[in-house]
Amino acid sequence: MEKRNRLISLFIAGLLALTAMHANAQQEFRRKLEQVSFVPKGAWVTGVSVSYSQSDQDNYQFLIFENLNGDTYSFKVSPTLMFCFKDNLTAGGRFSYQRQRTRLNSADVVLDSETSYNVDNLYMISHNYLGTALFRTYFSLGKSTRFGIFNEVQLQMGGGQSKIANGAGQSLTGTYERNFQLHAGLAPGLCVFLNNYSAIEVNVGVLGFSYNHTTSVTDQIYIANRHSQTANFKLNLFSITFGVMFYI
Repeated sequence: MEKRNRLISLFIAGLLALTAMHANAQQEFRRKLEQVSFVPKGAWVTGVSVSYSQSDQDNYQFLIFENLNGDTYSFKVSPTLMFCFKDNLTAGGRFSYQRQRTRLNSADVVLDSETSYNVDNLYMISHNYLGTALFRTYFSLGKSTRFGIFNEVQLQMGGGQSKIANGAGQSLTGTYERNFQLHAGLAPGLCVFLNNYSAIEVNVGVLGFSYNHTTSVTDQIYIANRHSQTANFKLNLFSITFGVMFYI
């Protein structure tokens, strides 16, 4: 009996020792994350991005398109303003305006030696207005105040108009469209401060949901409606954006 009690006492002592060792191990490996004030409270974050592209084609050939004659241009401006209401937390908005025009005078679509089509007098112009509500959280890389990452939540809403005309004279036909857009997404990015007041940023969309509704009227007679929904749960390389922001 005495031997059995001694074994039980040793077993209980071993359990207590293992429990104490486990508790000490938890204390030793407990993470102590230190957050640096990367963007201080009260700071204003502002910036603007402008892009413009133009191209002219004169008897241009590309894949199945031959004798391509026309021109196109695209213009976009996006001012941004945010306020840091708490250290490393900002909220604000972005407004975007985009305008595109394409004019195709003539082109031949050649599928093979016996099949070809001719397209001429095609004109398209569109413009869109978009408003975006933004919320950002910043994280410094270590204790550095120059390099950091951020996570941006976006809620975008807007719409626009477009006009498409084809043909000339009595064969002229045209379509007028109005569209509505709604988008919610998540865009993480990297921020590098050049000095105390300016930084270079790059972000990419990884998660988002979009809804589009378009109403079109052809030749002022035929009315059509189009709806589309898309969801993105992966890295979208086509949504990478670069910009310069100012922190005041």
